[in-house]
Amino acid sequence: MAVKEIVECMAVFPGGEEVQRIQTEHRLKLIDFWGISKGSKVLEIGCGQGDTTAALAYTVGKQGSVIGLDIATPSYGSPVTLGEAAAHLKQSPLGSQTEIRFECDVLSEDVDFPPGTFDFIVFSHCSWYLESFETLAAIFSKIKKWGGKLCFAEWDTRIQTIEQYPHFLAVLIQSHYECFKTDSLANVRTLFTPMDVERIAKSTGWSIQREGTIVSPELQDGEWEIEMTLSEYKDLHNLTEVPDKVKSLLHAEIQLLEEARNQHSIKPLSTYAFVATCE
Repeated sequence: MAVKEIVECMAVFPGGEEVQRIQTEHRLKLIDFWGISKGSKVLEIGCGQGDTTAALAYTVGKQGSVIGLDIATPSYGSPVTLGEAAAHLKQSPLGSQTEIRFECDVLSEDVDFPPGTFDFIVFSHCSWYLESFETLAAIFSKIKKWGGKLCFAEWDTRIQTIEQYPHFLAVLIQSHYECFKTDSLANVRTLFTPMDVERIAKSTGWSIQREGTIVSPELQDGEWEIEMTLSEYKDLHNLTEVPDKVKSLLHAEIQLLEEARNQHSIKPLSTYAFVATCE
């Protein structure tokens, strides 16, 4: 019932109800793992089109609140833009406990909250969009004073089954390509492993209290990343500064991805998640 109610509050593209159901079920698994409950005050960084935002708003109820921040413009995204998704959610029964701010760089001096404003700070499935390790460290450092618990989730690069291999290979190709780009709107700009994130969290003053692996095999993200990689990453002509040997490596990886897609059924990577508190 919760999933159905949440999906009804979202701007679902025509025929996309089943896709959204699966995405929402995954977000509810994460929220349950993090221990977020009714009445909580939540800050969500990198809220995007609101997949997690809507699930959070449902969970905290009208006694709680969710503020979502995203650096993108409202016109970003397809087939539903971020602005359209946010407007639809705001007009739904979940709108009263929800606020979304776009074009909002969390590292800007203009973005700040009083100490202890939030019970939870959520950073979910958005770390790979960041431009560097230093950016993630800076965010983890800045947000410490705003809330008591950091709730993190990202795809787990430690593949567990051969069906996850194509998804991993797709994001690996993207991350290699991004090393030679100065400007990007790609889904994967910096590939963080769970070990990387743990190290950065600890180095910035967070103490991980609970961590785990969330498995949601129905998620479509693996298939999306594979098809996008094969359609958009074959043309390397614009990478004029890339050594020929690196271009050859990328071509080889793309061929491996094509072969893997044809030989194996596709499952998404699992999700690495943790809850941390300030030391």
